[in-house]
Amino acid sequence: MKKILNNIAIVVLSGVMLTSCKKFLDRKNEASFDSESTFQDASRAEMFVYGIYSLSFNRELYYQFGMGTDECISTEGETNSKNMFANYAYSPDIVPTDTYAAMYRAIEYANIGIKNLSAMKGATDAEQKKITMLLGESYALRAMCYLNVVRLFGDCPYPTIPVQDAGTFISSRVSRDTIYDGCVADLQKAIELLPWKSEGMIPTPERFSKNAAYGILARTALYAAGYSLRWDLNTYAASSIQMAQRSDAARIKQLYQIASDACNAVMQKGENSLLPSYETVFRDLVNGRYNNESMLEFGQYGTDVNGSAIGYTNVMFSHTSSLFGKAQPAMGVMPTFYYDFENGDTRRDVSICTYGITATNGRQLNPYGANTIGKFRVTWKGSAGTAINKRDINWPWLRYSDVLLMYAEAQNELNNGPTPAGKAAYEQVRKRGFGGDASKIGTTPATYQDFRNAIINERKLELSFEGWRRTDLVRWGIQYEALTQCKQNLIDMANKAGKYATIDQYRAYKLETATNWNDPVVAVPFIGYKTAPTAADKATLTANGYTLLDMYSATAVSGGQVLGATQAWVKAIFRGIEKNKTELLPLNTTTINNNPGLVGQQHPLY
Repeated sequence: MKKILNNIAIVVLSGVMLTSCKKFLDRKNEASFDSESTFQDASRAEMFVYGIYSLSFNRELYYQFGMGTDECISTEGETNSKNMFANYAYSPDIVPTDTYAAMYRAIEYANIGIKNLSAMKGATDAEQKKITMLLGESYALRAMCYLNVVRLFGDCPYPTIPVQDAGTFISSRVSRDTIYDGCVADLQKAIELLPWKSEGMIPTPERFSKNAAYGILARTALYAAGYSLRWDLNTYAASSIQMAQRSDAARIKQLYQIASDACNAVMQKGENSLLPSYETVFRDLVNGRYNNESMLEFGQYGTDVNGSAIGYTNVMFSHTSSLFGKAQPAMGVMPTFYYDFENGDTRRDVSICTYGITATNGRQLNPYGANTIGKFRVTWKGSAGTAINKRDINWPWLRYSDVLLMYAEAQNELNNGPTPAGKAAYEQVRKRGFGGDASKIGTTPATYQDFRNAIINERKLELSFEGWRRTDLVRWGIQYEALTQCKQNLIDMANKAGKYATIDQYRAYKLETATNWNDPVVAVPFIGYKTAPTAADKATLTANGYTLLDMYSATAVSGGQVLGATQAWVKAIFRGIEKNKTELLPLNTTTINNNPGLVGQQHPLY
């Protein structure tokens, strides 16, 4: 395991203080720099780029924006703004603002970095290589931040030069197609400038390498080619709203080709690969261990970090008196998600934590309505971390499995059906999910639509709770349809109808105790019952140390809720969703008030 040191980079430029909380390796704290000295040498410029990284992530990206999907729901009360947001019952007054503001702060510093780094000349070849790399990172970070704004809010302001040079803080919406094309160009520049991971200049996946830039380019190109809620930027007429791709069919095809080529470049380079075990991916992540599958992470270490609640808000429940300390999830698992996995898919019990930790360290089985996110569980850590809400768990921006699935998707779009290479990439991900057993993955679909549906499903199983599902459903043009069907599935599950007619009503398990960090348990073993056991069976279970749990009950160490079709929380799921409206967020009222250039440019249906 690599030793990780906390770093605070403070850059004072144009009268604004920027604090970076990245955990880059072997870096000591640096003093502040004034605007004239920051770009005098590569080391000081590097600290500036660290500052851009610090702003490129925000807790909202995985918390508020991570809920409201066919995998993830809010566990907070209906009047809570986060619950309202997760169920599309929002207004401009409660739309989150932190991500929007943070991304634009990062973009401003990226613009400053691009301007100044482009003018720098290194005193030595080694220094020039570093300057070139830093410029590549700045381009990549600018593109990634714009992607995070556009995929959520659509058309938005698009400054590409520092505010000081523009001479104004006022900016208006620009077509998302223009912005996406700019992001693609930025990432293509970054790829030219950045070194491959194997060149040794990028010490951790917490910084962009050429590998990571290719992956983010593919992601950006797929969003740019995909569906989005659009309206006339001249009139803002509600009647002009439609879900559509951009009008230029040739550019759409070109974007799919860019995505395919970018993924293929990573695949052919051979520096990244899938780990044999899906479980290991996340055990490594929570313990700060890097591997060849993880291509880009946002570093979380120490007391002053951005998005610090990873492992607290999006995690299993752990009682405050337990060995592991308090973990209090505010994000829960959509009950139907458990049954979206096929038998033998190892990803299910890694992604979904089916138990909570009691005050005495017991692993108490959850009923269906209380399952939580398992990928960032505190029991898998080697120690408590900095604090209960600062567990030092990185955020996984990009994994190699995502590259494989993006390649398969792009190939399908380009060829109106899956190619042998696209199928192979898709099957590689599925096979790993089933522990490497190719006999369990079934037959890969052969038609365009069936393969597209398979990719949509596979991304849910592989990348659940990693922050992309909400906007992925939009770029496929199916958010409303997918979530409407998901709610019907939840009602069917509550009624034990349809495909849920024979699922377990009860499960018997042993309440065993976790005794150490790095707990080896992935899922609590159980005996399933379709109907209530007989009195004799119950007596036998009790005599053998089993506890019987009604899986539809609210009996849970925390967060239990009865799964019933008439329960208020079930009826409230996706209560505000509307087709051709909620696919994009309105701008917060404060955001518009702070920028006169946005007055009169609100989402037309808000």
